[in-house]
Amino acid sequence: MFNKILIANRGEIACRVIQTAKALGIATVAVYSDADANARFVKLADEAYRLGPAPAAESYLRADRILAIAQQSGAQAVHPGYGFLSENEDFAAACEAAGIAFIGPPASAIAAMGSKSAAKALMEKAAVPLVPGYHGDDQDPALLQKQADAIGYPVLIKASAGGGGKGMRIVEKSEDFSPALASCQREARASFGDDKVLVEKYLTKPRHVEIQVFADKLGGCVYLFERDCSVQRRHQKVLEEAPAPHLPQATREAMGQAAVAAARAVGYVGAGTVEFIMDVASGQFYFMEMNTRLQVEHPVTEMITGQDLVAWQLAVAAGGALPLKQDQLAIRGHAIEARIYAEDPDKGFLPSTGALVHLATPVESANVRIDTGVEQGDAISPFYDPMIAKLIVWGETREAALRQMDAALAQYQIVGLSSNVSFLRRIVNHPSFASGHVDTGLIARHHDDLLPPPAAPSAKQLALLALAEALAQQAPYPAAAGWRLNGGQTRRFAFRLDEEEYSATLRHQADGFVVFVDGQSLPARAQLQGSQLLAVLDGSTIKATVARHGALRVLFENSERLALEWVDPYAYTELGVHGETHLKAPMPGRVVALLAEIGKKVAKGSPLLILEAMKMEHTITAPGDGVVQDFYFAAGEQVNDGDELVDFAAE
Repeated sequence: MFNKILIANRGEIACRVIQTAKALGIATVAVYSDADANARFVKLADEAYRLGPAPAAESYLRADRILAIAQQSGAQAVHPGYGFLSENEDFAAACEAAGIAFIGPPASAIAAMGSKSAAKALMEKAAVPLVPGYHGDDQDPALLQKQADAIGYPVLIKASAGGGGKGMRIVEKSEDFSPALASCQREARASFGDDKVLVEKYLTKPRHVEIQVFADKLGGCVYLFERDCSVQRRHQKVLEEAPAPHLPQATREAMGQAAVAAARAVGYVGAGTVEFIMDVASGQFYFMEMNTRLQVEHPVTEMITGQDLVAWQLAVAAGGALPLKQDQLAIRGHAIEARIYAEDPDKGFLPSTGALVHLATPVESANVRIDTGVEQGDAISPFYDPMIAKLIVWGETREAALRQMDAALAQYQIVGLSSNVSFLRRIVNHPSFASGHVDTGLIARHHDDLLPPPAAPSAKQLALLALAEALAQQAPYPAAAGWRLNGGQTRRFAFRLDEEEYSATLRHQADGFVVFVDGQSLPARAQLQGSQLLAVLDGSTIKATVARHGALRVLFENSERLALEWVDPYAYTELGVHGETHLKAPMPGRVVALLAEIGKKVAKGSPLLILEAMKMEHTITAPGDGVVQDFYFAAGEQVNDGDELVDFAAE
């Protein structure tokens, strides 16, 4: 076994690898960018070395610097994690050439499976079923259009070197193919440096089922069962679970055997995932791609098998045999993983950046696991994937796991940036997901249920927010002063949700307060310690958390979350500098293309500008019928969060 390894990655996967290495007595070396100088994984590692500036191209993608640090530190092996250089055949070959073990497959296997087109050609020879499509080298747009027309719509355009949902577009009709292809290729170039695509028939109700495979250098190869990753948004996985619900045992075995055959066909070594797409109607499965690395969702496999896949990786890379044979592996219980992201579901899932001002998580146990790279006070930057954590739960049955996941999500508290926690809870509690009859269209099909408009705050919630605000504002002064400091014993507290304003009035009394809200008068006593509020409201004892971030007030009470803006009665508001005609950047990014002509009328919803952020494209659309007066940035220019992009005159 190795004595020291370098982890060529960051965030939660770096922390995850360090955890297993420490348990095995292996020293760890971290590499970091300027943005990650104080990150959790840097603190956990035994040694840490600076790579370069924040952009990945100048840090985590610098194979030469990583190898130099590996040699300088005396690391015997490099663990690439996932993303960045994990599926880069040149990096794997360079490690081996430098006498440093690559904790992953040989470069030849990465090359064979790295191109989706080449991999499908290989699988076709191995008689693995494929989705009808075009996987050729000729990338002439006219030819690709012709192939799509011949396949029949809808079709899926997919980056050949892609992954993680980037560089993928569903096209419903022929006239939409050309702009979708151009957008897909731009995103593929930005994410993978390769704009080659393939075109396939798009199954309208598919499941996404993947098989975890593992092979050693001694000829051993097994599969550790399947994961269902069907719950997706924009081809990005949202929830994953193992085993796949309602999957017949015969299908499980057939998929496992096909995955092992695929791994053997390329001389695979280490952890890999063979992804299949399954037609819900027929039950037929088709090879989609192979990921030649550890997957983000590997914890659910660990939970149902009781195996540490990183420990397996280290053993195999060091030349050892697989710890178990196929007949020694078994499924126990059910596991579900939720990806907690810094994004705003109510605003089209725009990534959110900023500091984690308040972070509270469920208590970890044998049934609840949290894989994360951040702590309270850390920031989510615009340079990398906006994942905050992976929440993984286990239960004896799927129903027990669902209950465990709902309870754990209810305890997750994030303030300082937007997150998808409430959205995840709605999926977990939705009858369609609870039934286990899932497919990749579940989120889109139940959009209105999963993304409802925000509900108005209740009288109890307004009362609790007002009590917390009153106590927070008088905290620096003696409690006996009440708020005579504010000129009286009665005060109104106002809060805003979207454009609606809500209020509660507090009257200070010798033994507490009376809260007047929605025509009710509620006697109350309350104490505030930091963000923890203990209140007796109208005879009921309530424990809540109230986090304050700028004007934002976030209430967590009885597993519910409410975020309102406090309305400062003394604040000066400057009105109408630009009105609503200046459309602003929702996040830092780069302008990719200007899609409208200055001076020409456009309809509501028309695309005006494409902004690339976190390697994904986001389209800025017209808020109403009107005319584009001017663009403030040209294609290729960088913008900051809140920069004015378009001067738009609405009718």
